Amino acid sequence: MPGLEVTVDQLRELGETELGTSDWLLVDQERINGFAEATEDHQWIHVDPARAAEGPFGTTIAHGYLTLSLLPRLLDELLIVTDQVRGTNYGIDRARFTSPVPVGSKVRLSGRLMHVAPRPDGGLQYKVAVQMEVRDHDRPALVAEAIYLTYGA
Repeated sequence: MPGLEVTVDQLRELGETELGTSDWLLVDQERINGFAEATEDHQWIHVDPARAAEGPFGTTIAHGYLTLSLLPRLLDELLIVTDQVRGTNYGIDRARFTSPVPVGSKVRLSGRLMHVAPRPDGGLQYKVAVQMEVRDHDRPALVAEAIYLTYGA
C-alpha cells in the first residue's frame, strides 16, 4: 500500500493524521549479526544461537536499537514528502522497548502524525507516534514518538 504523499507545503497544513501500516520486514540472523558488527554489540542473546536457545527467549533476539533503527526505513513507506530536498532524524521521545523481536520474526510499523511546526530556518519539524508490531505477538516491540525535520526546495 502506498503511503501518504505530500509536499512540504501540504505537510505544513496537516493536523493529526493516521499514516497506516508498513509492509512486513523480516528480522533474520544476518540482519542481527550485521547490526552487531556495525555497533560492536556482540552480546550472546543476539549473536550466539546455541547459547540463546538456553536463554530466556529460547532463541536470539534483535537488539533494541536495531528495532529502533528500522524506523526511518519503515516510516518511508508511510509518509513520503515528495519535494523534500533534505530530511533529518531529529530525536525520539518516550521510546520504550516493550517486547523482544525473536530472530526470524517479521515486524511492521504503524504511525500517526501528531503535529507539524515551522522552524525559523524555513524547515518543518514533525512528530510521529509509532508502534513496531511483531507478527503473531500480542505486544509491540517498540512504542515511541519520532521527531523529524524536513526542508523543501
